Amino acid sequence: MQILLWAECQKLRRSNILMLNAFAIIFIAVIVLIGGKTTVNGVDFSESSGWYMATTLTWATMFVLPAMIALLGSYMICREDQDDTAKSLHLIPVSKAKLTAAKMIVTFVFSILIYLLLFITTFSAEAVLHFSGLSVKMVLRSLKMYLLEGAGVFLAVSPIIAIVPYMKKSYWLAMLLAEIYSFAGLFMSMSNTLKTFYPITAVFGVSGYYEASIQNRICSAGVLLLCACLAIILLIRLNSSQKGKIHDEETI
Repeated sequence: MQILLWAECQKLRRSNILMLNAFAIIFIAVIVLIGGKTTVNGVDFSESSGWYMATTLTWATMFVLPAMIALLGSYMICREDQDDTAKSLHLIPVSKAKLTAAKMIVTFVFSILIYLLLFITTFSAEAVLHFSGLSVKMVLRSLKMYLLEGAGVFLAVSPIIAIVPYMKKSYWLAMLLAEIYSFAGLFMSMSNTLKTFYPITAVFGVSGYYEASIQNRICSAGVLLLCACLAIILLIRLNSSQKGKIHDEETI
């Protein structure tokens, strides 16, 4: 498994997907900072300690990062088929299930790292803007939310990562589907019930971004785990169908 994880990381290093994710992080961070500097009714939101870290987290999760993480995961799952190198892998004695698991593990780790990079970016800006207003408790709470959202967003978009290979389309489709999926969370958040059970908004409850009862947090965590289970089922069926096709080709 370690060799497979290393190999998948090397594949990512040779692609532009990571640079695209880095650009997305910088883009959303700059947009929120500019928006915060805009005075509304005499109020400059960027002058409030912690506002920038909290707002950037919301915007990133609602509009940008779920799509980027779905793109990253789908790129890894679909790459061999898109590049027509899947047949070459059959010559290597490697378990397809282990290979798929390695791809999902790498995506999960990079999802957390993406949010960690976003935290470092926003914290650096907060430190420059008003270092004296920051407290250790505030920073640690924000770090916890960022890391939990990194894990939660991966779970929320994992079914999209798993379903795109069935469509036989480009992995860019995952980015489009995830963008629609995450944007819908903006409307779901208007209802206390829906925001608990809609995966994207459930992430905010689990991370502690907004106040929620223990029962609601358990329900939100359950929804995210169901998303992960659905993704696992889809990937298992995908691997089984691919094995069947290979067997048929060998028989012919």
